[in-house]
Amino acid sequence: GLRVADSQSRVLITIDGYYRSGKVIDHKRNADIAVSVAEQNGQKVDKVLVWPRLRDKSATTTPMIAGRDYDLREVMKGFAGHKVAPVSMPAEAPLFLMYTSGTTGRPKGCQHSTGGYLAYVAGTSKYIQDIHPEDVYWCMADIGWITGHSYIVYGPLAVAATSVIYEGVPIYPDAGRPWRIAERLEVNIFHTSPTAIRMLRKAGPDEPTKYNHHFKHMTTVGEPIEPDVWRWYYNVVGKREAAIVDTWWQTENGGFLCSTKPALNPMKPGSAGPAVPGIYPVILAEDGNEVPAGSGRAGNICIRNPWPGIFQTIWGDPDRYVATYYRKYCKNAQSRDWRDWPYFCNDGAMQAADGYYRILGRVDDVINVAGHRMGTKELESACLTVDEVAEAAVVPVVDEVRGRVTEVYVALKPGIAPSKPIEDKVVSVLETAIGKIARPKHVRIVPDMPKTRSGKIMRRVLAAISNTMDVGDVTTLANPEIVEQIRVMVQGEAKVATKAGPEDIKTFGQE
Repeated sequence: GLRVADSQSRVLITIDGYYRSGKVIDHKRNADIAVSVAEQNGQKVDKVLVWPRLRDKSATTTPMIAGRDYDLREVMKGFAGHKVAPVSMPAEAPLFLMYTSGTTGRPKGCQHSTGGYLAYVAGTSKYIQDIHPEDVYWCMADIGWITGHSYIVYGPLAVAATSVIYEGVPIYPDAGRPWRIAERLEVNIFHTSPTAIRMLRKAGPDEPTKYNHHFKHMTTVGEPIEPDVWRWYYNVVGKREAAIVDTWWQTENGGFLCSTKPALNPMKPGSAGPAVPGIYPVILAEDGNEVPAGSGRAGNICIRNPWPGIFQTIWGDPDRYVATYYRKYCKNAQSRDWRDWPYFCNDGAMQAADGYYRILGRVDDVINVAGHRMGTKELESACLTVDEVAEAAVVPVVDEVRGRVTEVYVALKPGIAPSKPIEDKVVSVLETAIGKIARPKHVRIVPDMPKTRSGKIMRRVLAAISNTMDVGDVTTLANPEIVEQIRVMVQGEAKVATKAGPEDIKTFGQE
């Protein structure tokens, strides 16, 4: 609803419901709530167009509102046989708004352009993902996420490829579903996220070997991928036949910024690779000095130059746009020369001697334990070297002596029961890999991680539970029921009064 209000939308296109994990979800109800929230925030929606996805099997009890809600199938009957000419738009005309996940306060709507964005996703689809008209391509992501916009909708259509789109979750009714789809439809290019890869490995580590699918190319996107997870993706999913590109980019960027180029750059587990053609990254220290290229030293990754896919502004908030992405390393606030305004990505990174970048995660997702700054990605990667562990999330906890300490949440591989020895192994690998300072306050073995519909682990929810803070709205998660299960495990059956919490923990895990 806040996004509808922020975008000043007057028409909402939605569906009556959909299927997820064998259940019917009443989406019309959610749409009505969004319309109500928008109106409370000053934006009236005039029309709601509802596509009857469930048809006569609809389990929704949410009524249509006369004069506002319209059955889209019936509306379209009135236009049967009509030809609608495409409308030419200026290259700089807005194409869409993409709201970033995990924001607090006013939503952050990234405004992408028509010409530049389309050119960039077409180019990266062809030259980084090797997509051609004869290919069958499957990006297993959420269309509502920027990856879905760029690499389910616009990119593959621009290069005239056949695309696969599916409904539901990848591990329902079982963990073999993606590989059955790939085999049946002869998919030869596969694209997904590290979280989805971990989920599939956890649910069915040997499932891909049961199916006769063959990928020439595989993409991973959305967050850094641990080397161990990368190797399973390559060896088991790709059957050692596929080139993998470990891509790095963001909602704001339109398309890939760093990636190997298939058949041209060697693959390297755990590294996103060099910059894609036309992108010129630099790693800067907090004081603005450049970290020597190839030194392996960590800093804040920035982009020196503009590029076609970069978003134009934050919708309705240009001052926030400049403050968030350009002010930190601006060399001259009066300058109109782009060379004085490097783009600050808000991600930490390091560059190896071979020129490959390793993305360390959001600069905000750093935990300061007694003066030692530790990246959560490094800690989580160490946890995943424990054989029994399928997923890991590290969050900060307030400590009276050390300021902040870490708490580790892990989900185990199928068939493995929680035990104290597993907790001890997690502690041991952290101390071995990072040092005694990395010893967590607790290791929590949980049945599953709270995740978004795109498969991203919601670390902010876990941090809130660990610090007895309000978890916020979790109704849009893929598995909201897991939040209460974890809360009971950590806090006990009785409801505990929540605290406000310090600012760094309130913003942890958010973008």
